[in-house]
Formats: sequence, C-alpha cells, structure tokens
Amino acid sequence: MKFAFAATTLLAGLAAGHISLISPCPRYSSVGTDCPAVPSGQTIDTQMNAPISSVTLGTHEPLCKHTVPWPKPAATWKAGESITVKFNPNAAIHSGGDMEFSISYDGGKTFAVIYQVLRYAFLNGKPSGLTNTAQVLEYTFTLPKELPNSDSAVFAWTWVNASGNREFYMNCADVAITGSTSKSYTAKEVTIANYPGYPTIPEFNGDYDTGINYYTTDAKNVTVSPSGSSSSGGGSSAYSSADSSAGSSSAAAGSDGSGSSSAAAGGGAYSTDAAAPVSSAPAASGSGGSYSTAAADTASSAATATADAGTYATDPAAAASGSDDPRNAQDAASDAAVATTTDAAAGASGAADATGTTGSSDGGECTSGLMRCSGTGYQICNGGKWSSVYSCGVGDTCKGEDGHIYCGWP
Repeated sequence: MKFAFAATTLLAGLAAGHISLISPCPRYSSVGTDCPAVPSGQTIDTQMNAPISSVTLGTHEPLCKHTVPWPKPAATWKAGESITVKFNPNAAIHSGGDMEFSISYDGGKTFAVIYQVLRYAFLNGKPSGLTNTAQVLEYTFTLPKELPNSDSAVFAWTWVNASGNREFYMNCADVAITGSTSKSYTAKEVTIANYPGYPTIPEFNGDYDTGINYYTTDAKNVTVSPSGSSSSGGGSSAYSSADSSAGSSSAAAGSDGSGSSSAAAGGGAYSTDAAAPVSSAPAASGSGGSYSTAAADTASSAATATADAGTYATDPAAAASGSDDPRNAQDAASDAAVATTTDAAAGASGAADATGTTGSSDGGECTSGLMRCSGTGYQICNGGKWSSVYSCGVGDTCKGEDGHIYCGWP
C-alpha cells in the first residue's frame, strides 16, 4: 500500500484529519472551546476530526461517538434566538456535501433537525472542482421558538462529505434550552447515511443533488420532547435550511427560485428566515470566496487540561487531530489527490529539496509546508517548527521520493 503526499496535503488537511465542531463544545473534544470537565472514567478525544463511520473502510462508532454526556451543559441557549456554531479551522472539507444541526430530548436516540446546509457545506457555493479548503467555518441561525426547555438536550452536527471515502460525521454537545413555553418540537428527522443499517450516498462527482432525496422528499418528520419522542410522516415542522446552491436559506424540500419553498415529508410549514453562513476566514485569491488559512501556524499546539477548575482550555487550531488514526491514514490518499488537484493553498507549489520535502519559506528552523520522514513516520513544518511525528499506519513506513513524502510498505 502506498500513499503519495504532496506538500499541499498539509494545508489541505492531511495532518488535520477532516473537520469537527468546536462550539458548542462536543463531548470530550480536545479542540473545543468552553468545554466542561470530562466525566469521570472518560478521556479527552484527540480524534474529533475523524468520521464516526466509513463505508469504504468498514468501520463505525456509536452515533454521537460518545454516549456519556458532559456533567453540565456546554452551552445555554434561549429558544427563538440566534446562535453561532463554529468548526475547527484545521479541516479538510472533502468538497462540501450535506450537513444538519439537530436536537434530541431523549439522550440522543431521536433527533429533529433545527437547520440544514445542503449541497455545499463549508463552501460559499458550488466549487469548480475537488477541494479540501473551507470557505465557511461558522454558521449563524435562529433556534425554533418551539424548542422545549431542558437542561439536558443533545445538540448534534452531522455531515455527509461530497468527495473521498464514503463517510458519516457526527459530533454531539450537551446544551440547555430556556425561554420556551412549548412542550414539544416537530421537524424533519435527522438524516443518517454511510452508516450501518442506513443508505449509502455515493461520491457526488460534481452532481450536488446526489442523495439529496434523503434530506428532502424521502425524509419524515419526528416529534421530540422532554417527555418522549415519536416519528410521523407529517405534521408542522419549524426548522430552517440554508440552500448553498442559491447562497440563501430555503426549505428542506428545495426552493423554486422565487423565494417560496415547500416543507419536507408532509407539507408542514416551517421558517426559512435563517441567517446566511458567517465566514470566519480572511479573503484569499483563487475563487472570490473567503478561505480559512488560520490553522497551519499552530497545528502542533497541545490541549491543556485543567480539570480541577471544572473546564479545560484548548487551542481550536491544535493538531490533536488523530493523524495516527487508521481512518485518517487510509483517507490520506484521497485527501492528497484533492490537494494536488485543486488546492494550491498558500503557494504550496514550492520546489522540493534533496530530502524529498516541499514548501514555501517563512523563516524559522524549517519552512512551513515542508514534510520530512522521521523514522517510520513523518513530520510537518508548522510556523517554522517541526511537528511531532505522525504515524504512517500499521505496516507502512515513510519515504522521500521526487519531492514527495509517501507512506508505503517498507
């Protein structure tokens, strides 16, 4: 087995893994913000960017990944008010895809959708080709006023990627909901795909309507409440949806282009007044969009535990990303292909040196973007300093060849 790594792979997210929620802080995250103390018997998760399921690799973890909740809510929200959710800037976004934000009142067994981003997750619109570079790392939207009060609700982010291995991503954060007089909330049930027992959505290959039926016409509604949850084929739903294809919010069943929309699974009326995605990244040349470039200089920062204070502090750009996780090692090939196809990110067309590393100069003991073999693994230069050694995976070793680093059989 042999995976070739160009220097662009760093900036496209090889070492970063994939992507994860950082605010509200998902359970046990090593890169989250304002995280509660990790529950007794649990440990900080340094693989947060990894998917919870890969059809390609035949691996999966429980829904939510971690089933033991935080000992206290990671955030307190008021029903009917706007919130902003944020993602790890150390990311590889696999050309976008479909994602949802959902709420559960039964400990994570049943989720009703609050907000959707269809087709072009983490992007400002349809990309011209494969890309791993995020344009949008924050989303601001209005919570439905119908959300019941609870101090133990579970907020979930789920995502099906457009390119690469067929994966399913899910992070869960424990939250409190206040300010509501509603006893229940009815909306579309969360879509689960590329997970055992659920449909497989193939690579989009440029067709961003691939699998969209699972989010629209084939979806069903579900009612969630602190007293119990139930599924149904209809009912009134009140979630919001951002249709990235139009650059504005639209209903889950799709917009007719005139600003009107129809509800999914039963024709219920729901809000389409959600705010547009908020881009947190500086503008960059290449596509006219806003790109995230913040992660590279601090990719080797470590999370600092302060459990005795009831919280722990982490750097959202830290590379506690699980590059030694077999799922990330196996995905390296597709990430590298995406990187070398489209993402010249930060001028990573620099020349190779004699050891088979490439990059662009910014001073320090090494040049950011350089990659070198170290033992059987490899290191990446971030902000002028070499990272810790990343594993190539079981049975593989790192080699330098023609300006590239690759992991293959010894």
